[in-house]
Amino acid sequence: MQFKKYTKQRNRSIQGLRSIKDTLPKNIKKVINKKGHIYSETLNNWKYIVGENLFKVCYPKSFKNSSNFGVNTLSIMVKRGHEVDLEYSKKDIMNKMNNFFGYLVVEKLKFISFDDEKKVNLKKNDHQENVANKKYQKKINDVKNEKIKKSLIELTKVFKKK
Repeated sequence: MQFKKYTKQRNRSIQGLRSIKDTLPKNIKKVINKKGHIYSETLNNWKYIVGENLFKVCYPKSFKNSSNFGVNTLSIMVKRGHEVDLEYSKKDIMNKMNNFFGYLVVEKLKFISFDDEKKVNLKKNDHQENVANKKYQKKINDVKNEKIKKSLIELTKVFKKK
């Protein structure tokens, strides 16, 4: 194995396969370690930070680390209807996160609501006649290929929802 001494990033390098961590410049490694560490630790310990009840209705989406002038912000996805519960426990969450890391990590929490897709009722036995208008339904029924007929019916279902 040959050793190269003229590289700027490392004192010594071994020819052959290297880990990605070793090939990145030092400045980029610092940024990745800072941002990635906080978000990954937050994800791993989310149940401890928010508690059992809030763990079921929310999860962290992203962590925005600020420069000197900004604010460290944690974005949290919340099921619609549970925003008030999370708003009341906002200070507790920030205190637990800052105590967990040992320094001021989060200064602001941002909530983003989403609909729970599990509550949407899907009916598999829809009547094909009621999906499209009568004039289009006749044309769809005249199509001989079954695959094309099914795809046209699915297309009309999408348009009907909109």
